[in-house]
Amino acid sequence: MCLIVFAWRPGHARPLVVAANRDEFYARPSLPLGAWADAPGVIAGRDLEAGGTWLGVGPQGRFAALTNIRNPGQAQGGRSRGELVAQFLRGQQTPEAYLAAIAERASEYAGFNLLVGNSHELWHLNSREGAPLRLGSGLYGLSNAGLDTPWPKVQRAKAALAECLDTPQASALLGLLADPQQAPEAALPETGVGLATERLLSSIFIVSPNYGTRASSVLIVQADGRRQLVERSFGPYGAHLGEVSLEC
Repeated sequence: MCLIVFAWRPGHARPLVVAANRDEFYARPSLPLGAWADAPGVIAGRDLEAGGTWLGVGPQGRFAALTNIRNPGQAQGGRSRGELVAQFLRGQQTPEAYLAAIAERASEYAGFNLLVGNSHELWHLNSREGAPLRLGSGLYGLSNAGLDTPWPKVQRAKAALAECLDTPQASALLGLLADPQQAPEAALPETGVGLATERLLSSIFIVSPNYGTRASSVLIVQADGRRQLVERSFGPYGAHLGEVSLEC
């Protein structure tokens, strides 16, 4: 994923609301949201190149999602970051124990932000910072830097999410993820990819011939454990390829 905005509200009727865009090269093969035959209870999209995923849910209320850290000069690591999400969803460790173990071997991966949680707690790990953080109630945003780094797309998406939280609906959350507005040049971050690419990547929804938003995902968790997942898939130039809606 390249953008995740989420509200974590323990004790609320809808304790977790997530809206996220996965940005990737269109040529990288993947499967849309669905149940994994080889991992009972796991529901996620799937990267067919490395076998992992970018966002999903699992048994016992498990949830995980990932963004990459943008830094062209960073070491690439020898392992696929998508396995970080998949291993948590398949596993039994608590969020705290899982992130503590991952923090010790974070150098095996290129830079990442990892969210993992269950019905009771939600944790974040930034591989550059190295210390897992238990999140309190709040509205958060992640792109390709640290948690709540005030990039224009993060601030814009968080503001839009705040307007949806009284009665969150999948249609409204998907609508905020479809925003193609790019940031003005003066507001662009400097991450080493050049001005044209910074501009392209500055919108919530990214469109180009070769790289862009491949999937928009929504997760709404109810206090009784029911979970609604919706994913829209896209191709080059933002062409709509399909939609999956699941409840579990």
